Amino acid sequence: MELYKFHVFLAMVAVLFLFPVVHGWGLDGHYTVCKIAQSRLSKAAADAVEKLLPTSANGDLASMCIWADRVKFHYHWSSPLHYIDTPDNLCNYQYKRDCKDEDGVEDRCVAGAIYNYTNQLLSYNKGNDHVSTYNLTESLLFLSHFFGDIHQPLHVGFTSDRGGNTIDVHWYTRKTVLHHVWDSNIIETVEERYDDSNVDELVDAIQKNITTGWADQVNSWENCSDNKTACPDIYASEGIKAACDWAYKGVSEDSTLKDDYFLTRYPIVQWRLAQGGVRLAATLNRIFK
Repeated sequence: MELYKFHVFLAMVAVLFLFPVVHGWGLDGHYTVCKIAQSRLSKAAADAVEKLLPTSANGDLASMCIWADRVKFHYHWSSPLHYIDTPDNLCNYQYKRDCKDEDGVEDRCVAGAIYNYTNQLLSYNKGNDHVSTYNLTESLLFLSHFFGDIHQPLHVGFTSDRGGNTIDVHWYTRKTVLHHVWDSNIIETVEERYDDSNVDELVDAIQKNITTGWADQVNSWENCSDNKTACPDIYASEGIKAACDWAYKGVSEDSTLKDDYFLTRYPIVQWRLAQGGVRLAATLNRIFK
């Protein structure tokens, strides 16, 4: 890594500790995806990840998985890379139609970002001349974060409500927006009720489901069509379907969401976190094979 890039990166790592802690897919969800992924890495991938992580991470990918949210103020160009807006009520996704930013620039969405940073990381094995072209530490952190984002259903939502960001609701008695319910409130409530507010207990519960109840699904989660290294179009198509079937369903402006919503939705959140972790690991294993 060039000296200038290294200094810039250290400055952005420091930003992690200047902002207030947030929960859900803002922190605990991303932590969960990356914790699951790191536990499933091959030796080659684990070695590469450890080499690319900054020293401050102490080899823990999960500790850095929120980084891409924290640097949006510095990398303004990265904001559209966290989500996909799809046409209202169609409940489907098409890359050419949907993967663009508000100015219509193509490939600027979370699926395009996953393709881009996957391709950058593939240069890791091609020698120093290629490696120096990119900041591969940042590539790894962006890719790991975006795998979490694309598995949050409302990060592949409707254009008019900006993925539920303009739909006001009450989560029990707390006023919020629907997007925040899926980013944070569901996971917070799961942790409060079932995990002693401990994210590692949430991770352990999902890990157990991966090896038991979902064990027969894991191979299909890991596989990529046409021998691709990453398959974000599959994940995005699943995301908008989950958004329509679960996130938006039964919700209108000023809805009050209580146990009937929480108890039927939190298994979907855990399922998507599991898929994100398993698929991130499989992708990194293919990259660093």
